Amino acid sequence: MRSDDDVRGAVLVEPDDLARLLADDDGPVLLDVRWALGRTDGHDRYLEAHLPGAVYVDLDTELAAPPSPAAGRHPLPDVADLERAARRWGVREGGSVVVYDDVAGTSAARAWWLLRWAGVRDVRILDGGLAAWTAAGYAVEPFEITPEPGDVVLVAGALPTLDADGAAALAGDGVLLDARAAERYAGRVEPVDPRAGHVPGAVSAPTADNVDADGRFLPADALAARFAALGVAPGATAARVGVYCGSGVTAAHEVAALASIGVDAALYPGSWSQWAHDPARPVATA
Repeated sequence: MRSDDDVRGAVLVEPDDLARLLADDDGPVLLDVRWALGRTDGHDRYLEAHLPGAVYVDLDTELAAPPSPAAGRHPLPDVADLERAARRWGVREGGSVVVYDDVAGTSAARAWWLLRWAGVRDVRILDGGLAAWTAAGYAVEPFEITPEPGDVVLVAGALPTLDADGAAALAGDGVLLDARAAERYAGRVEPVDPRAGHVPGAVSAPTADNVDADGRFLPADALAARFAALGVAPGATAARVGVYCGSGVTAAHEVAALASIGVDAALYPGSWSQWAHDPARPVATA
């Protein structure tokens, strides 16, 4: 039986452990996934300073298909497109990958989830991201990194997903977590999508509550207590637990948090940006 540390260690990596891995000739491919809603300067910030050898990944164009009202703001990319991007990043068949950002893992988790969904088994998130790396005393470097192309072969479907009907059903007979901020869940504010509120029956579980003040994932016992209070049973499967957010980005962080305590959860990629554009879908508030 795997220990709690093994389960967490399959999802997250600490700076000291990453530094040791990077010192190996066969170390992981390192991906910089700096992105935040409303910002377009991720690549500029990467060029200023990034982890040594890290390759920049554009979330909007490489980790998503073009947006549409029918599919949402960040639809899943075609797996052939993702494979071409992953090869450009240098991802090798059977190799390992570490992803990071500077927003507590909330954008890096999208790359973690997509690569895992597409069959890459060894993908981890740098816990605490860029800030944790520099706080531990490790160096950064500027300029673009262009790696040797990889040869990874991707096949979609290794992680479970939900469509709108599946999300609605799970909200009624399982636990559907809404990873957006509480005020968006309640319908008090909606900055980007056409209707405010949440999927009826969904439970508010803001992604921001997965991490501490330093942007590191909470300890396993704290995460377990948090999700138990939201109705998620220990060791629950994706048949009973699902997650959505605004467009399927920060929900991936919640899936990662759950995976780090041994809970498998399905992701609703279309999320609220798809649901809210469909006038036939009901909306709950409060």
